[in-house]
Amino acid sequence: MRTSTRIAGVLTGLTLALGGTLAAPAAQADIPACTQMAGQAGATDTSGLSSACRLGVSGDLQGCVSGLTSAGVAGGAASGACRLAAHEPR
Repeated sequence: MRTSTRIAGVLTGLTLALGGTLAAPAAQADIPACTQMAGQAGATDTSGLSSACRLGVSGDLQGCVSGLTSAGVAGGAASGACRLAAHEPR
């Protein structure tokens, strides 16, 4: 086997191996963290927290914040919880 062919094979193998590890996994929603943060921020009506956090997951930040503030969560905390909803669980 020629050296150039061997080097090309090694580089291809490295590219494939590293490509699998460098590819970001699909982000998953962190609805439990969102609902927990909303509860700690003083939500008075906990029945709609999960559905409001699901709106944040789908990208409807305004709908999520609106749902959380109607449940008694302060505006800044509601916005933070909605942003947290879209992040991968830790």
